[in-house]
Amino acid sequence: MAAPYVADAFAPRRRPTRVVSVGDVPVGGDHPIRIQSMTTTDTLDTEGTVLQVERLVDAGCEIVRITAPSKKEAENLAAIRSELDRRGVRVPLVADIHYTPNAALVAAEHVEKVRINPGNYVDKKKFEVREYSDAQYAEEVERAAARFRPLVRRCRELGRALRIGTNHGSLADRVMNRYGDTPIGMVESALEFLDVCEDEGYRDVIFSMKASNTQVAIHAYRLLAARLAEREDAAYPFHLGVTEAGDAEDGRIKSAIGIGALLEDGIGDTIRVSLTEDPVKEIPVARDIARRCRVLWSRPPRPMPDPGRPFVEDPFVHRRRVTRSIAGIGGSNPVRVELHLGPVPAAPEEAATALATALARLPELACEGLSVDLFDDPDVERLPGFVAALEGAGIRAPLALRSETRMAAENAGGAARIIVCAGDLIEDEGFEFVARAAVAAGTPLEWELRTTLEGTASLVDRVLDASARAGQEDILLSVDAERAVHAVRVAAARLHARGAADVPLVLRHRLLGGVTSGAALVDAAVELGGPLCDGLGDAVALGDGSDPTASLDLAYRILQGARRRTTRTEFISCPSCGRTLFDLEETTARIKARTAHLAGVKIAIMGCIVNGPGEMADADFGYVGSGPGLVNLYVGQECVERHVSAQEADDRLVDLIKRSGRWQ
Repeated sequence: MAAPYVADAFAPRRRPTRVVSVGDVPVGGDHPIRIQSMTTTDTLDTEGTVLQVERLVDAGCEIVRITAPSKKEAENLAAIRSELDRRGVRVPLVADIHYTPNAALVAAEHVEKVRINPGNYVDKKKFEVREYSDAQYAEEVERAAARFRPLVRRCRELGRALRIGTNHGSLADRVMNRYGDTPIGMVESALEFLDVCEDEGYRDVIFSMKASNTQVAIHAYRLLAARLAEREDAAYPFHLGVTEAGDAEDGRIKSAIGIGALLEDGIGDTIRVSLTEDPVKEIPVARDIARRCRVLWSRPPRPMPDPGRPFVEDPFVHRRRVTRSIAGIGGSNPVRVELHLGPVPAAPEEAATALATALARLPELACEGLSVDLFDDPDVERLPGFVAALEGAGIRAPLALRSETRMAAENAGGAARIIVCAGDLIEDEGFEFVARAAVAAGTPLEWELRTTLEGTASLVDRVLDASARAGQEDILLSVDAERAVHAVRVAAARLHARGAADVPLVLRHRLLGGVTSGAALVDAAVELGGPLCDGLGDAVALGDGSDPTASLDLAYRILQGARRRTTRTEFISCPSCGRTLFDLEETTARIKARTAHLAGVKIAIMGCIVNGPGEMADADFGYVGSGPGLVNLYVGQECVERHVSAQEADDRLVDLIKRSGRWQ
């Protein structure tokens, strides 16, 4: 069993690391989260690249990566650095290297950091299936080490930093055959190269473990943190990112889930949001994600009671928590989506009509539950009219009532479920009173725990005890706490410790005013997507009634970004770079326009072959640049059409999907 990946999975604090300087920008230790991006220009276009670097720096980018696919591009990094210096643009540059050790040695002369991918620094991926004996495997490792060692020595001599950047989509064949395309394989690949660095007495190393699958990325980073904790003096900083995240809301949500969930645990020292858009647009999203962790980490740690169990069986593997089904939530049901509408509307018929109109805008997405607040007598008086109006508008979603103990008890018979706001100051008799009313009405009861992170375990005990005394078995749990991700973990762990591990969990998020800003979207993605990636959560509930369409759409996008429920086409598209062989943003938009209705189909759109073929392992179909104006088309990992003209490639992709029986 690996060492713990954090000091305390229930109490957020930053992972301590050594400081690695990238030029004059220190990374790790107590320094702020550093924000990075990557140019999309041709590296041989000095003027265009310099202009893009300037724009990135003006937007707040602190470290800029530039691709160097050959010695020519690596040599031109000198001209780019010179022109930036002439313009007074002070920013560390990182050379991005794949397949070309010779280019890495040249690049190290001109930049502050070199990024190498251990999966293809020496090996060209062939997807060969073969068995390696221990001796053969060791021989392959030593061959890679011999090619890597000169770069390590040169970086040490020049004072350059080095990023060992493992990608899920480009593991070496030896690693794939022994470990598969798994987090374990990603970590082993990185550690092989770390051994060389440490053997040379070189420690200016930063790691990354990128994947387009948010669950894989989270588990790989956790596993690496745990494995490094087992080694002496190996607290190296991490660069976080979700690769091939895509564009628009989906790209932002996937990035927020994968990066934000790790930062919640204090893991991460520098981040890059990879969008299939102008790289300048990545910076505000990264800043919103970093903002959350700054607030989280600035709070002094407080004593945290031990909930008695881990929050999941294995933090390095995804398994959905096993629960029973209550009111259609939990058990074998998919993670349900519930819209919270706020107070009972003052004009019930108008509100029901508006809601029906809003839901009709997304006919492919089911609203599987509604909830309203019931906190005063006017709410109660309007409730029957609203129920009738919903029925008249053709809305059949079950309605839950959210209230305090007395009013919930009085109206328990008029709901599919009652949601009781359970605070620390409520007496045990009040909990038992409402639980008995729910039993009498035959209505399931959701306890919404309103407390601090430290008080969550105690409140779980109190509502469980009250439910048991009342004979109420049909209970669910949700948490309204300041540190939502960790509070959900505490609740899950305490339920398990109390022998109630099968109680369903509802993930609630206050979406006040709708999705009005990038920060609101990031907050929702982290607080819902983080637990979902850990297998926690049987329903998500969000919204305040202001924009039901946006709330419903966001809920399903978060579920898909966390790989918990697929309801639309998933596009795995890289963020473009100097290697890209076509206009990636324009191409992605074209393919989306033709295939966005294919629910459940995964389509990868990759600018070049660096990660393209590897990411096909996670996609049903692939569209990968193979040369100027040429595209290779894939089904899974198999290239089925080579060097297709870009003018014909869109039509050929659609035809390929049709012939594969996936067209709708």
